[in-house]
Amino acid sequence: MSQKPRRLAPFALLATAAIALSACSGAAATAKPTAAPTSAATAAPATAAPFTAQSYPAAAVDCKNPPAGYTGELSQIKAVDQYTVEFTLCQGDVAFLDKIAFATQGIVDSDWLTKHAADKSAVRLTNGTGPYMLKEWVSGDHLTLVANPNYSGANKPISPTVIIKWSDTAAKRLQELQAGTADFMDNVSPDDAKTVKGDASLQLIPRPAFTTLFLGFNVDAAPWNNEKVRQALAIGIDRDRLVNTFEGPGSTVADHFAPCSVAGGCEGAAWPAADVAKAKDLLKAAGFDFSKSYDLYFRPKVRQYVANPPGVAQDLQAQFATLGIKLVLHQEDNAAYITNSAAGKYPLFLLGWTGDYPDMTNWLDYHFGIGSAKRFGAHFTDLTDLLTKASTTVDPAARLVLYGQANALIAQHVPAIPLYHAGNALAARADTTGVLPSAIGMEPFWTITPGTRTQVVFQQNAETSGLFCGDESDGDSLRNCYNIYDPLYQFKAGGTEAIPDLATQCTANAGGTVWTCTLRKDVKFADGATFDASDVVATYAALWDVKNPNHVGNAGSFDYFPALFGGLLNAPVK
Repeated sequence: MSQKPRRLAPFALLATAAIALSACSGAAATAKPTAAPTSAATAAPATAAPFTAQSYPAAAVDCKNPPAGYTGELSQIKAVDQYTVEFTLCQGDVAFLDKIAFATQGIVDSDWLTKHAADKSAVRLTNGTGPYMLKEWVSGDHLTLVANPNYSGANKPISPTVIIKWSDTAAKRLQELQAGTADFMDNVSPDDAKTVKGDASLQLIPRPAFTTLFLGFNVDAAPWNNEKVRQALAIGIDRDRLVNTFEGPGSTVADHFAPCSVAGGCEGAAWPAADVAKAKDLLKAAGFDFSKSYDLYFRPKVRQYVANPPGVAQDLQAQFATLGIKLVLHQEDNAAYITNSAAGKYPLFLLGWTGDYPDMTNWLDYHFGIGSAKRFGAHFTDLTDLLTKASTTVDPAARLVLYGQANALIAQHVPAIPLYHAGNALAARADTTGVLPSAIGMEPFWTITPGTRTQVVFQQNAETSGLFCGDESDGDSLRNCYNIYDPLYQFKAGGTEAIPDLATQCTANAGGTVWTCTLRKDVKFADGATFDASDVVATYAALWDVKNPNHVGNAGSFDYFPALFGGLLNAPVK
């Protein structure tokens, strides 16, 4: 596991003559050359205005006396000069480079963003610096990506065109592959894996298991607000039965929330084994009302962490019935499920997680940390305090001790019951080469050669929800973002190592509280606009500051930024 510093506080945004932003007022002014309003813009770049270094906010946020309600780690961001950006944090962050490498942190042209945020057209148009750009989005049918003619990075696309289609069942995706109308597909079902292996015209491409499926509780909602009830259910579910019934090779029962492949994931005692008789006794002792029916929410969308969501939900319904609990199943809309879950609208729900990077901050902080969403209800302060301490502890051995304690608190409070870690695989036509399976679900399109065909056709699980990537949290959308937008760092193709991208390097001071990023000077956006430090500042400002006029996305929840960096600036005080 790489050790890199973590959490920033309210960020000081250094705009340039190109953009000046205010975290307090949300004001924005632009002076950069304008960009064409379409994804495939080809307008000639305009002459750049002189660069003026600024800081945002002008005075860094006082980490010891932050604004009311602010829990974040970012204190200030500066465009020191045209090609240098400086992040100041309230404390060291051991996963900082991993966080800025994630697909939600792709950099957008500042002027283009200002033009396209207000009317939300940035959700369905793109202007990135990555290998591909969006040519068209036909709702309900497909997206077309084409090679970015202004791309200057190391990931030159082999195929000039990628067609992205979707089917909500693995069987339908496999039919497209077998028919020759797709080149590769996501999430092969366990039942279909043998079919793929036995077909000489196809190839099975396993992904490393890096997932968790869990049953979540809103701990503020009765009867799940009783910790004794949640503890009883933690031993009332046969997790072995679930994984053996619904998942394939490489899948294991979850003994902790995070998989053991993450350092600290399996520290401390394992999750207790199933004991239905004891669970019934504990429920009775807790005064559980068996006369009522209770709602379980799930979405049908297949993900890396679950091959058959309706099947798992039905099995849980049967297992709860064995405990004497009547569950009513609610199959929810795919597109709205993540947003509603994050807002805490589901008292009992089925959800999962595919890791974004191999550090416990991504597994525990994202779900249970100080900046995490309210899907589990009120935070447990003993757990958030411990996770904050662990995230700023540089010594690996000391971190392991802290994560063992955090795992114990999760087992005590039971905001979620980890069910299993699912193995997963892609499938491709036999003559399709260069498919690099990603443990985090970020497959690069630029490495793929589709036999002798002129375009790559990919079958994903569901329609992309949006491409203003900072406000997305669904894997199907973020994979597309990974291929369209470049962050300062990026995860190596097919791996989880954070490597320089738009930055040539980012280096930290001795305490890991100041990170200085040197930017590349040869970069243009798809519309021809020149990339510089103002774009980095404007992008991070839009993601981080609720009052920023560009803080407008698909659902407007921006779940990832506070989960990664501890909180949003100017968020309503609750």
